[in-house]
Amino acid sequence: MPTQSGIEYIGLSRVQGPLVFVSGIRDVGFRELAEVVDASGRARLGRVLAISEDLAVVEVFEGTVGLSASRSIVRFLGRSFEYTVSGDDVLGRVFDGLGRPLDGGPLPMTGTSRDINGLPINPVARIYPRDFIQTGISAIDGMNALVRGQKLPIFSGSGLPHARLAAQIVRQARLPDGDEKFAVVFAAIGIKHEEARFFQKDFETTGSLKNVVMFLNLADDPAIVRLITPRIALTVAEHLAFEENMHVLVIMTDMTNYCEALREVATSKGEVPSRKGYPGYLYSDLASIFERAGRIIGARGSITQIPILIMPDDDITHPIPDLTGYITEGQIVLDRNLFQKGIYPPINILPSLSRLMSDGIGEGRTREDHQNLSSQLYALYAQSKRVETLAKVIGEEDLSVHDKRFLKFSVELESRFIRQGHHENRTIFETLDLGWKLATIFPEKDLIRVKPEQIRKYGIRKG
Repeated sequence: MPTQSGIEYIGLSRVQGPLVFVSGIRDVGFRELAEVVDASGRARLGRVLAISEDLAVVEVFEGTVGLSASRSIVRFLGRSFEYTVSGDDVLGRVFDGLGRPLDGGPLPMTGTSRDINGLPINPVARIYPRDFIQTGISAIDGMNALVRGQKLPIFSGSGLPHARLAAQIVRQARLPDGDEKFAVVFAAIGIKHEEARFFQKDFETTGSLKNVVMFLNLADDPAIVRLITPRIALTVAEHLAFEENMHVLVIMTDMTNYCEALREVATSKGEVPSRKGYPGYLYSDLASIFERAGRIIGARGSITQIPILIMPDDDITHPIPDLTGYITEGQIVLDRNLFQKGIYPPINILPSLSRLMSDGIGEGRTREDHQNLSSQLYALYAQSKRVETLAKVIGEEDLSVHDKRFLKFSVELESRFIRQGHHENRTIFETLDLGWKLATIFPEKDLIRVKPEQIRKYGIRKG
């Protein structure tokens, strides 16, 4: 990165959306910080988004409203966006989308200054994600378990209770080994004021804020800030994980707002759009965020990610969930039909998947019957959905006794296993025991995915 030249560039070539264009530049680097000073002397921070032979495109974090093309001054600062991080200064704190305090406390002053873009991790230095993280939510812990070092997104829809689910995970998430240090970094991207108040109040009243670092980028903040918020949050997470030896869970909501901001900036730059108008580099840009999760050789800490995104029109094939699914290791899918039945959390376990689940559960981590029981419940529920479809065609009264048992199982699984209270925190053993109660609605001959000795040990027969 070049050092600051001391040259001030007077006047802008043009102002377009959140971007300003500066011509005649020299010794300017990509992602270099810049100050844009308006006619009143107020400085606004920005970042070089693109450069050519003599032109720099600067994204202005605080917006371009009121900037005069002829009377503005631009200074390039010779460094990238850095954030000072210290574990003692950030836990229990609330910051805005650019990392400035919202809780009346001071800026973090001591500690390490880190580039918010992070550094690429050598794949050879990565440790394969293992070890179970308990969320207290049966549909996740029992059927789609979260593993330390994993990136497991939640796919939601407009109006579904993903915010409430995120708050519940923040309150309840813990390591089975309670002796290890655990923290949550919560990044809210483009959310409404009422959502921000909900999260703050929930974390404060439940006492979970003491182990949480919050970054709140609100819907009426400049859209450009949404591109910075998750990167600052991950910079803090990396410090806590790899310098403070903590296991960190990063929750980012809503990544759809991030992608919309990325599309807005790309359009302002005049880039050729790709699918649905998003830039062609959407995949690599999302990967630069999601791939900052994991475990590293020589570090005792870890970073686990739960990005939350809203699927436009509930379309799981939309570019945002589609590309996210390629980068991450599964997905938790919220279902509108379950929500309309009054079931919370409305997690549809059939399209949901945790690709690393088998590596983080079992004997010594959860319980030896976990994998087989999960497969059995999944198979029974999938068959029950096929029977429900059949019942709509021929009528429930014409179903066999065996098929009617499937209908009963579907109702029981949704109303007792998937459904739970907003503040109901189930241990993994409570979840597994409940799963056995539901599985043994069926006779032993139908339970082909669990071992006979597991049925004898854990199965709870009904009269």
